[in-house]
Amino acid sequence: MDEVSLLFIAALTPLLVSFLTTYFALEKWIQTAKKFGLVGRDMNKPGNVPVAEGGGVWVVIGVSFGLLSYVALRTYVLQREVRLVEILAVVSLGLLAAFLGFLDDVLGWKKGLKPWQKVLFTFPLALPLVVVKAGYTEISLPLIGVVDLGLAYPLIIIPIGIVGAANGFNMLAGYNGLEAGMGVLLLTGILIKSFLISRLWISYMCIIGVAALFAFLKYNWYPAKVFPGDSFTHFFGAFYASLLILGNIEKFGLFLFIPYFIDALLYLRAKLIDRVKFRVEAFAKVNPDGSLQEPYEKIYDMTHLAIRVLSKIKGRVYERDVVLFCLLFEASIIAIGLIVF
Repeated sequence: MDEVSLLFIAALTPLLVSFLTTYFALEKWIQTAKKFGLVGRDMNKPGNVPVAEGGGVWVVIGVSFGLLSYVALRTYVLQREVRLVEILAVVSLGLLAAFLGFLDDVLGWKKGLKPWQKVLFTFPLALPLVVVKAGYTEISLPLIGVVDLGLAYPLIIIPIGIVGAANGFNMLAGYNGLEAGMGVLLLTGILIKSFLISRLWISYMCIIGVAALFAFLKYNWYPAKVFPGDSFTHFFGAFYASLLILGNIEKFGLFLFIPYFIDALLYLRAKLIDRVKFRVEAFAKVNPDGSLQEPYEKIYDMTHLAIRVLSKIKGRVYERDVVLFCLLFEASIIAIGLIVF
């Protein structure tokens, strides 16, 4: 077999492994989850619509198998150098994040880990990157210039980045296809940016992630047959942060996270300014026809903002409208980020 054919097979196989593993595992998981009662109510639909929980764990498995097959093909078939240490660190990080998230999924999203526990327990997720001293210690600061953080980068900055992304990505969620759709866009942004700066191995890791997310969206897009759960959101946030760290594109990644910063500010407005005592949630108030209304008098979530804006534009707002609004907003942020950074 000629070299071009080998390269084509080596490039395509990990993507197929990632996509097909996620796709077929989810098909079986949905049946199994319903059989054992691991289901949750689809909150943005009228009535009591049961949907399988914890589907995100199979995205993690799909991505992990895809990355491992990439390493195997580079090692045994192409016999070329591979970023073995960094990739295995990412796989380890992903599996740790999935375990923590799945634990919360099994216990129940209102009865599981408390918010402070989630933050505390996500710190160990950074260990795989810390122990391999991943990333670049030099950063560029406005008005100051390039600063070498030395050991402070792997020991302080990396854990903060992983914890922040793992918990932050969990905030903008709760609508069919929203988490996975945002994940596809965020990875696409990193893919393009890393390609432009010739960090092709980062781009390829993004493609493996996107392949698994497309398989997941087959079951998670409206009307969803499976929810991602914390097993997905914790994993994806940590995976996203690790790619930014390894690609040395942290500033770009922070810019792409603007919707999540907006969501956090709206939440803080509820707790610190309006001092609301109730649990603030992203879910909408559902009408009998399936249309959505804002759940509170004020806006406390990015999805609430979407409902208000869309209701002024088109009158009735549905779950798909909210998701598409958020995805379009994120796509705009990515386009601006690619121009600015």
